[in-house]
Amino acid sequence: MSDINSLKTLQDGEISTELQSIADKAKLFAASSKSEATKKAYRADFKHFSEWCIGHSLNPLPARPETVAFYITTLADQEFATSTIERRLVAISQAHKLTGHQTPTTAQSVREVWKGIRREQGTAQISKRPLLTVELRRIIQQLTPHRLIDVRDAALLLIGFAGGLRRSELVGLDLGDIEERVRGLVLEIRRSKTDQEGEGQKVGIPCGRNEETCPVRRLQTWIQRAEIDSGPIFRLVLKGGGIRPKRLSGRGVNLVVKKHVETIGLNPAKYGAHSLRSGFATEAAKNGASEREIMRQTRHRSREVVRRYIKDGGIFRSNAAEKLGL
Repeated sequence: MSDINSLKTLQDGEISTELQSIADKAKLFAASSKSEATKKAYRADFKHFSEWCIGHSLNPLPARPETVAFYITTLADQEFATSTIERRLVAISQAHKLTGHQTPTTAQSVREVWKGIRREQGTAQISKRPLLTVELRRIIQQLTPHRLIDVRDAALLLIGFAGGLRRSELVGLDLGDIEERVRGLVLEIRRSKTDQEGEGQKVGIPCGRNEETCPVRRLQTWIQRAEIDSGPIFRLVLKGGGIRPKRLSGRGVNLVVKKHVETIGLNPAKYGAHSLRSGFATEAAKNGASEREIMRQTRHRSREVVRRYIKDGGIFRSNAAEKLGL
């Protein structure tokens, strides 16, 4: 484990006493009978867990079961793949076993949370079908303007779609993160899956061509109707129409998408919060957007993922079957 000494904290670029202790113990991974690639992945996973714990004033080694449960819940809310979460659980377990501690990952509380994550997210989020413009337009047309929850959902769906946002980024938006420009809005994404250091990323939301589906107008309408003057933008709306100051959860976004796709006759089991993000990429590719343009908006790091969207989006362009005369 030659590179374990390169572990850094988030402050001043210098390793803390707590993290140094963890790094020393984590060196025991080097004695594991795993491949170099596996050990490297475990080191990176345990480093992430350790820094998360220290950032929340929690002990990573030995860790309490509730600490692990909170950690994997955070990962799920930030839309980490279930395969990544599973690997991090293994890394945490290995660290405890190799240092003579009882592993917290087998506790009932952790297993229940992990079971719920797998049930909700499935094995791969990209397997969720993309929500396309024509389908989103049908959903918006069925929403009722005088119902506050529908006003919120219209803004939520359109901003998530136009921004190519992850659900954690969508619900993490505060009023202060929005800047109005002549051609639309600029969103400040303060923390995301690909920006764990919290440096911030900007996403532009152009004004739409149609008033009904314009994400800028719909968001402005929600903010005005909900009388939001600070704090979270997307909040809980009660059945009676009241608004709670509490931020909507990532799971809440998932339920909103499923609820509305069902109203237009689609199978909700095949759609989720990720359908907004994948829908943006697929629709943009279908309409000729380049790989670079899509990645600039979605902030994907993997070109392979984006290329799949481009392939799916262009499946009917210059399709030879159109020349069959059917």
